Amino acid sequence: MSQRSGQEDPERYLFVDRAVVYNPAAQADWTAKRLVWIPSERHGFEAASVREERGDEVVVELAENGKKAVVNKDDIQKMNPPKFSKVEDMAELTCLNEASVLHNLKDRYYSGLIYTYSGLFCVVINPYKNLPIYSDNIIEMYRGKKRHEMPPHIYAISESAYRCMLQDREDQSILCTGESGAGKTENTKKVIQYLAHVASSHKGRKDHNIPPESPKPVKLQGELERQLLQANPILESFGNAKTVKNDNSSRFGKFIRINFDVTGYIVGANIETYLLEKSRAIRQAKDERTFHVFYQLLAGAGEHLKSDLLLEGFNNYRFLSNGNIPIPGQQDKDNFQETMEAMHIMSFAHEEILAMLKVVSSVLQFGNIIFKKERNTDQASMPDNTAAQKLCHLLGMNVMEFTRAILSPRIKVGRDYVQKAQTKEQADFAVEALAKATYERLFRWLVHRINKALDRTKRQGASFIGILDIAGFEIFQLNSFEQLCINYTNEKLQQLFNHTMFILEQEEYQREGIEWSFIDFGLDLQPCIDLIERPANPPGVLALLDEECWFPKATDKTFVEKLIQEQGTHTKFQKPRQLKDKADFCIIHYAGKVDYKADEWLMKNMDPLNDNVATLLHQSTDKFVAELWKDEIQTIQRASFYDNVTSLDEPAVDRIVGLDQVAGMNETAFGATYKTKKGMFRTVGQLYKESLTKLMATLRNTNPNFVRCIIPNHEKRAGKLEPHLVLDQLRCNGVLEGIRICRQGFPNRIVFQEFRQRYEILTPNAIPKGFMDGKQACERMIQALELDPNLFRIGQSKIFFRTGVLAHLEEERDLKITDIIIYFQSVCRGYLARKAFAKKQQQLSALKVLQRNCAAYLKLRHWQWWRLFTKVKPLLQVTRQEEEMQAKDEELVKVKERQLKVENELVEMERKHQQLLEEKNILAEQLHAETELFAEAEEMRVRLLSRKQELEEILHDLESRVEEEEERNQGLTNEKKKMQSHIQDLEEQLDEEEAARQKLQLDKVTAESKIKKMEEDILLLEDQNSKFLKEKKLLEDRIAEMSSQLTEEEEKAKNLGKVKNKQEMMMVDLEERLKKEEKTRQELEKAKRKLDAETTDLQDQIAELQAQIEELKIQLTKKEEELQAALARSDEETVQKNNALKQVRELQAHLAELQEDLESEKMCRTKAEKLKRDLSEELEALKTELEDTLDTTAAQQELRSKREQEVAELKKAIDEETKNHEAQIQDMRQRHATALEELSEQLEQAKRFKANLEKNKQSLETDNKEMACEVKTLQQAKTESEYKRKKLEAQLQEFTARATEVERAKGELTERSHKLQTELDNVSALLEESEKKGVKLAKEVDKLNSKLQDLEELRQEETRQKLNLSGQIRQLEVDKNTLLEQQEEDEEARRNLEKQLQTVHAQLFETKKKLEEDVGAMEGLEDVKRKLLKDVELTSQRLEEKTMAMDKMEKTKNRLQQELDDLMVDLDHQRQIVSNLEKKQKKFDQLLAEEKTISARFAEERDRAEAEAREKETKALSMARALEEALEAKEELERFNKQLRAEMEDLMSSKDDVGKNVHELEKSKRTLEQQVEEMRTQLEELEDELQATEDAKLRLEVNMQAMKAQFDRDLQARDEQGEEKKRALVKQVREMEAELEDERKQRTLSVAAKKKLEMDLNELEGQIEAANKGREEAIKQLRKLQAQMKDYQRELEEARASRDEIFTQSKENEKKLKGLEAEILQLQEDHAASERARRHAEQERDELADEISNSASGKSSLLEEKRRLEARISQLEEELEEEQGNMELLNDRFRKTNMQVDSLNAELAGERSTAQKSENARQQMERQNKDLKAKLAELEGTIKSKFKASITALEAKILQLEEQLEQEAKERAAANKIVRRTEKKLKEVMMQVEDERRHADQYKEQMEKANSRMKQLKRQLEEAEEEATRANASRRKLQRELDDATEASEGLTREVNSLKNRLRRGGPVSSFSSSRSGRRNLNLDGASVDMSDDDADSRSGDFNETQTSNAE
Repeated sequence: MSQRSGQEDPERYLFVDRAVVYNPAAQADWTAKRLVWIPSERHGFEAASVREERGDEVVVELAENGKKAVVNKDDIQKMNPPKFSKVEDMAELTCLNEASVLHNLKDRYYSGLIYTYSGLFCVVINPYKNLPIYSDNIIEMYRGKKRHEMPPHIYAISESAYRCMLQDREDQSILCTGESGAGKTENTKKVIQYLAHVASSHKGRKDHNIPPESPKPVKLQGELERQLLQANPILESFGNAKTVKNDNSSRFGKFIRINFDVTGYIVGANIETYLLEKSRAIRQAKDERTFHVFYQLLAGAGEHLKSDLLLEGFNNYRFLSNGNIPIPGQQDKDNFQETMEAMHIMSFAHEEILAMLKVVSSVLQFGNIIFKKERNTDQASMPDNTAAQKLCHLLGMNVMEFTRAILSPRIKVGRDYVQKAQTKEQADFAVEALAKATYERLFRWLVHRINKALDRTKRQGASFIGILDIAGFEIFQLNSFEQLCINYTNEKLQQLFNHTMFILEQEEYQREGIEWSFIDFGLDLQPCIDLIERPANPPGVLALLDEECWFPKATDKTFVEKLIQEQGTHTKFQKPRQLKDKADFCIIHYAGKVDYKADEWLMKNMDPLNDNVATLLHQSTDKFVAELWKDEIQTIQRASFYDNVTSLDEPAVDRIVGLDQVAGMNETAFGATYKTKKGMFRTVGQLYKESLTKLMATLRNTNPNFVRCIIPNHEKRAGKLEPHLVLDQLRCNGVLEGIRICRQGFPNRIVFQEFRQRYEILTPNAIPKGFMDGKQACERMIQALELDPNLFRIGQSKIFFRTGVLAHLEEERDLKITDIIIYFQSVCRGYLARKAFAKKQQQLSALKVLQRNCAAYLKLRHWQWWRLFTKVKPLLQVTRQEEEMQAKDEELVKVKERQLKVENELVEMERKHQQLLEEKNILAEQLHAETELFAEAEEMRVRLLSRKQELEEILHDLESRVEEEEERNQGLTNEKKKMQSHIQDLEEQLDEEEAARQKLQLDKVTAESKIKKMEEDILLLEDQNSKFLKEKKLLEDRIAEMSSQLTEEEEKAKNLGKVKNKQEMMMVDLEERLKKEEKTRQELEKAKRKLDAETTDLQDQIAELQAQIEELKIQLTKKEEELQAALARSDEETVQKNNALKQVRELQAHLAELQEDLESEKMCRTKAEKLKRDLSEELEALKTELEDTLDTTAAQQELRSKREQEVAELKKAIDEETKNHEAQIQDMRQRHATALEELSEQLEQAKRFKANLEKNKQSLETDNKEMACEVKTLQQAKTESEYKRKKLEAQLQEFTARATEVERAKGELTERSHKLQTELDNVSALLEESEKKGVKLAKEVDKLNSKLQDLEELRQEETRQKLNLSGQIRQLEVDKNTLLEQQEEDEEARRNLEKQLQTVHAQLFETKKKLEEDVGAMEGLEDVKRKLLKDVELTSQRLEEKTMAMDKMEKTKNRLQQELDDLMVDLDHQRQIVSNLEKKQKKFDQLLAEEKTISARFAEERDRAEAEAREKETKALSMARALEEALEAKEELERFNKQLRAEMEDLMSSKDDVGKNVHELEKSKRTLEQQVEEMRTQLEELEDELQATEDAKLRLEVNMQAMKAQFDRDLQARDEQGEEKKRALVKQVREMEAELEDERKQRTLSVAAKKKLEMDLNELEGQIEAANKGREEAIKQLRKLQAQMKDYQRELEEARASRDEIFTQSKENEKKLKGLEAEILQLQEDHAASERARRHAEQERDELADEISNSASGKSSLLEEKRRLEARISQLEEELEEEQGNMELLNDRFRKTNMQVDSLNAELAGERSTAQKSENARQQMERQNKDLKAKLAELEGTIKSKFKASITALEAKILQLEEQLEQEAKERAAANKIVRRTEKKLKEVMMQVEDERRHADQYKEQMEKANSRMKQLKRQLEEAEEEATRANASRRKLQRELDDATEASEGLTREVNSLKNRLRRGGPVSSFSSSRSGRRNLNLDGASVDMSDDDADSRSGDFNETQTSNAE
């Protein structure tokens, strides 16, 4: 039994009570209410039932409080059926969504179930308390069980990993991730505990009989498991720390590899660590601690150990930022002892432990070293070296060497070493870096030592289980390099999960034979991973960071710029949206968007270290320290990040220190990280990336098991779960990502048999009778259900569904079952009713038979023959026969019954036989199917065997290949050895270069700031130098005019020559130093070129040289000052003074010249502006002339275009001149500035030379001020010119004036809103005061109640005057009823009355028992009764006054309601006006649209006409060209003809040669005649062509005239339409203005109505004040009553004896007082009602004010306001009806209470008789009374302090009265609830007021939109008018062009006619060459055609330009 009871408790935290889950009532509730999840700010998601659907919105009712809400459809998430409540695997949920996952986790967590499966995940929520589920019994419970057989547990995950490792011989891994404090480390411990218990070798020997060949030796039985468990405390003490979230937070990640042999026993272990946060050793955030070991050592070390380790107090160490912060529930001293014991168990030697503790103490001592800055230089010094001495003692170093290495380390420059002084910041940084590196190396050594202790095998044929405990995804407000690395790790782990999860999922699909296309969801995360780790094309974040680390001038800013440049277009990368964003860039991870700040990333990535100290540590006398630092000399590998330099200048920053962690610790042995290529500088990012790739390779080779740890709250409270926090972690842990992947597939799956059994009811006729295979049956059912084929898949043994399908089937099943049950119930009821009816029918027939027999008997009983018959009948034999027959009949009946039984049994046997036969057939079919399956399996086995043989053959081939490869490998190794000899030489060179580079890197970090400053100075000097050079060129031009100045300069030069000679002497001395420095610099440059070939250029070297030269120059100047001061001071002073004065004069002259230049430039500018104005005027005149009278020829158009071009060129020239002027002004300013700078420099030189020149400097400063004044005057002149320019912008000013008017109107509206706001504030203040007064009244009423109850007890003794008091009380009750009918009461008052009635009943019941107690004198109480009667009369009078006040309030309310109705009528009128305006607006928009379409159509027609005109114009031009060419040809022919005639005359004149040349002349004559004939034919052809052209021209003219007429008509029609539309628009605008005026009038009326309302409100406030005064008077009366109550209490003690006699009377008085209390409550409620009415009136006033303010804008806002007011009125009416119903219910209840009071009075009369009988026991009760008086006094004192009733006076008598006290406390709580509810109502009212304000703002915005709409309409009107004017202008242009064309055509006709006339006059022409001329003509014709086309194009271009200019 004890074992049974011990197991019951843990099972509560493991198993779910399925009886609660499978609750049919919950299932019915789910189906009836249609429950869903809706988002909630408080709970994450809330359950609600769907009530109504409105398009995209759904009306739901919350399940918790019944409130209704409207939610968007997309925000609703489906709820799973109750069948899935507290499901163990969330992948089985049919509705997979965030709400269902969160609800399932929450339900399980509140039930104590912290483990839940989610597919491959095991989700663990930290319970923050110890649960009894980790004992050995639980381990045995899970041992050997499969995962689905037991509830979720970390042991189940461990067991499945262990079994898979043994069965599949595959390495396993368990990945535990989560936030800090989620329980990763604890779950890792539990995994190790389980494996140590299950796989321990000594248990295995006892339990499983291990053979003797086991690899575990006998002596180590149990030792290895014990050491494995004890390794954790050591790692926790050195690697864990207290953070804000977690008291024992692991500040490193670890991968624990537990090795097993073939039999499954642990044979060794290995631990690999990642991401140690070493910066925590030197700096912690607020309320956090460094690593536990520091506190454990300081708290637990003994005196001897403290002296050895030089330990001090907690507050004496700077690295302990927060001193000693204890951890609750833990002692550092005890933990130190546990750590020491664990080290002993791990077989640590005492010397090792002591050496480790020394290193820990030395890390603390590093922080106590203090550096100071020297006075004259930046060099650091160590004034006190006590801490350094302690440190060197602990680490075994020389103090002097250590201080020298820190303050002035040696740097290798080439092959020489140089000492370099360090600044304070550099020294501090070096010490901190050394402390971090020391602790990091100690931690690595510790892990290596633990691994050495745990490693017991050579891993021959063994498997392992790896447990990864690493930080989860982190998203802070600003994230740094640490978060990038952690998130990068989690991206890779999530990719691994996605890959493995869906591979398993899809393998099951393949097993089941489902059609499925393979999807690798791991690729979803690949873009983000590439963004971080990609090496090139384009490089990722880490690659770019490494690249920037190589550049000496690189900064974090350049890195960010480069990153944005390279990856700016990446899908997962985002730039900062605004300049104000603190983040530098953003990466979109799977868990969300993360903002990163790139501060100090370069420094964190490089992690520099002082190698001087590293060499000292390596040479330490302490062997342990030397071993730690043994590999630091060759290569100082920085495998850590999160160390910053800039934080040296700052105090400890409040940042999340848990994120500065160390990378690159994937070591299996010590120093494994450093086995990299020699001489290579390895960054943190590279090392971390390598370690991560190794880890991922290890995990990919294992079978992973995922554990996700979740922190429920940040308060570390058990049983509390914050939904939003859990949702964020689920998102970050990838649980929701896994669910998203599940949704892509078929997450819900059911075995065929279960599906058929559960859902066959939905398809009753789908499956035929008899046996059917499960798959076929499911297919038939699916067909009958008519499901979408995409929603399911049928496999070999299961049916798969998508998410949500099973929920739908469950709903259908529930509906079907309810229908069947209803039908079954109806059938049962019908059967029972029919059976009862038949029974009643049989009873009726039996009654009739009995009646008939009885009547017959009554008739025959006196008949003698009947008597004889009755006597004779027994004697006859016949009677015996009848008896025998009866016996035989009975036997026969029995036989028949037996026969029936036998027949029934036979039928049953036959039925059973048939069933057995059917079962036999089914089994036979099953057997047949099994045999077939067996045959298939056998075939599969044979195939697999064949496949195995093939694979073995392939394996043999591969082995042979491997042997060949090994041979090749040996050859390659030989080559490798040869190469290594060559590589070693190179590596040695690289080592030297690396060491020099690292030293230079340190110098670079320190010198960068100085170099930047010097570079800035150099840039400034270069700028000044360039300026001086420019001015020098200008001044050289003016040197010829400055002869006088030249002489002065010569004198100055002589003086300066002397100084120069002296300086040159000094320069000779310093040049030698310079040469030495240059030699050293050249060597450095050579080393730098070798190391930084890409990064160091000649410019960097020059910059460094210039920096050194500048420093030397500064030193030179100092030396020169000293030398010059020593030499002849007086002579130099006078010379320098004269020189300074001369320079001042020169500068003054120079300034005067500059002023003259400025004035000349001003004149030029004014002239240019005048020219600009003249040209602009000419331009405008030309434009107007061109628009009015365009020229009639194309030549004029060309002139106009040329003029426009000239104008444009002039404009450009003017703009250029203005720009030149401005540039000249800027040059002048620059010259002026340079002159000022020269003055200041010369003055500074004079100051250096002599202090006496300060007076001259002051005079020069005054001159400078005057010059500044002159500059100001110049600026004023410039402003005047700008002012003139601004005058031209008059139109802009008009618009701004309009805008200011609008803003004024807006300001007026805002002022009114402010006034309304102030009124609201005043009203709210009044409300708060009244509420405070109400609260005070309530308290005083409570006091009165308590004291009135005391009076009720006193009045229990007043029995004599019962009759008088009862009559008066009845009258008061009648008054009370009438008052209750007049006033409104709330539900709270009703509840209070009911509770008070209950208390009264309880008091009556108790006092009935105690009636026999005290009977005494009542004479003293009669006075009390009279006083009370007076008080009652006073209260009744006050009540009447209150009722009068309430009547007045109701009248004012009615009046306000009437005014509200009037305002509603006005509102309706306004809304009608607005609707009319909207209709007009729509009509206007339609007209505008039509106008636009018409204008577009006309524009198209105009374009067509223009195109046709251009074509015709080109044709006309081509014809004109042809005519001109023809005329030219004609003229040439005429000239040729004249020449021929002249030759003929010459020939005729030469008489001598006539005889000779006659023959030749005849020949020439013939040829000429032929030519003349050819010319004539050509002329005829030309005439024909001319005729054709004339005809075409005539046709063109006709067409042109027709087109011109048509165009004129169209233009006229369009003008008329435009004018009509313009008139209509003007009319509409006028109507709109009239409507606006009407609205303004209505606004003034509404303002007047508002003033009336304000007056009414003031009256109401006066009435409220009067009511408040009445209330204060009531309070005073109550105080008087309190004083009287004290007197009554004194008299009470005297009148105890006579209580029994007047008990009944006191009860009636009690009722009366209850009535008074109720009346007081009514008064309070009346006050509250009046307050509500006042608030309502104020709300209405605010609403009216809003409506008045928004009436100008009108439109849609008024409609919304109307609807809202109507809803408000209906709501008020409903509230009124509810209040009236409540009043009626209260009246009924009070009548019932009166009836109960009467019955109680009767009972009291009966009790009086019993009281007389109990007089005998009175004496005994008196004694008891005396004893109880003391108790009563004590109780009265306590209760008075708590403002409770003095009912406890009677409670002291009996223990039962204490229960009454509890009831009173409950009533108090109820009253507090009522107060809270009233406060809630007040808050709701305030929310309504805020809503009204928002509505007012919306109305204002709508008004502004309406105004903007009006402005748009006006603009559209103006645009329409402009378009009309443009159309008119274009029409005029077209008319002019047409006129030009007609004139051109007329000119052409004239030319054609003249040509014809000439040709006709010419007649036949004499002989000349025709062929050439003809050819030339043809060529000319072609040329003319070409030219005409070009000309046409140019003219059309000119035409377009003119058209665009006119349009502009």
